[in-house]
This record gives sequence, C-alpha cells and structure tokens, in this order.
Amino acid sequence: MSSPILALGRSNFGDPVNTGKLLSQEEALALLNEWVPNDRLRLHMKQVGAVMKAWALEKEGADEFTARKWEQAGLLHDADWEKYPEAHCRIIIEKLEALQVDPEVIHCIASHGPRYFGVEPNNTMDKMIYVFDELSGFIHAAALIRPTRYEGMDVKSILKKLKTPSFAAQVNRDDINDAISRIDTPLEEIIQFIIDHQKDVR
Repeated sequence: MSSPILALGRSNFGDPVNTGKLLSQEEALALLNEWVPNDRLRLHMKQVGAVMKAWALEKEGADEFTARKWEQAGLLHDADWEKYPEAHCRIIIEKLEALQVDPEVIHCIASHGPRYFGVEPNNTMDKMIYVFDELSGFIHAAALIRPTRYEGMDVKSILKKLKTPSFAAQVNRDDINDAISRIDTPLEEIIQFIIDHQKDVR
C-alpha cells in the first residue's frame, strides 16, 4: 500500500441481506491459497486472522461466530495484494460481495488502511485490523532476525526497533501511531498480545 490513488470511492460494502453469512474456514483458506502464491504473505494474513480472533474472544467477549467474523477479515484482508497491487483491496472486496459475505467483514477489510482506501474504521473490529496489520508484520520481521525467533522476545526491543527508521523501513510508523490513537489500549499491551498470539501460527 503505497499510494492514495487506491481510494475505493465508496463507504458501503456488501448487501445487508447477507448479514450473518461467512465463508467456511475451508472456503476461506482455499481462496487464500488460490489468490496468494507467496508463503510469507499467506503467513502474514494467517497471523492477522489469528490475532483478530484471539482479541475478539479474549478482549471483546465475543461469541464463536463473531470471533470467526473477525478472523475472516484478518485472514483475507490482503488477498488481492500480490496479484492485483494496483487494485488492492478493490478486487477482494468485489469477490466477497459476489460470494455474499457479511457486510461487516467486507467493510473491515476496506478500512484496514484508511489513508490509502479512503474508508474510515467504524467499529472495534475495523479499528483492530488497522492496529494489527502493520504491527503484526513488523513484529514478525523482528522475530525473523532473532536466533530464537519469538522465544524471549520482549516489548522493549520492539519499541526500540519502531524508533529505528532503517529497520523494516517499509512499515509506516505514522499508520501505526494513527491506528493506536483510535483505541484505548496502550501500544505496549498490543505488542505483547501480538507476540503471544501469532508466534505459533504456521
């Protein structure tokens, strides 16, 4: 996501009549595997999906269906990034609309980069995918350069790397700060949550 020309030009997504409809986990993973050849990108999407689901269950007291909704948004948010970078995330939105997926899932995906897509995060699910997206990738990048990967990783080391512009330079710190400013949870707590919940995702 590098240019505001990707703005979607609308703020309503999906059909309200499809509220409550999700892809099965098998269907969602099949779509992921078909659309995303890159193993690292697939892992990122699985990590965001896992962290989203865990947050819904542990912090929002969500039921299993709502947690699946959060997970599905995370799992598919970058599905068109590799094949259609100039039309990200327009293509996956149109696909999910055609598949009659719950409008909240589609809006959540549309709002994961407000500066790029022109869609503001409305509810907690929207805000948390915006929070988790860049930070999840950043923390994984930090894990990859450690001999022990996630084991022993601490919040302080991640905060230090965030202040080092040359590390994972493609990760936009302004987006992270903007996302954190929209929620009531401190950055340190978010970092720890991501470390704890994405370390075992494969």
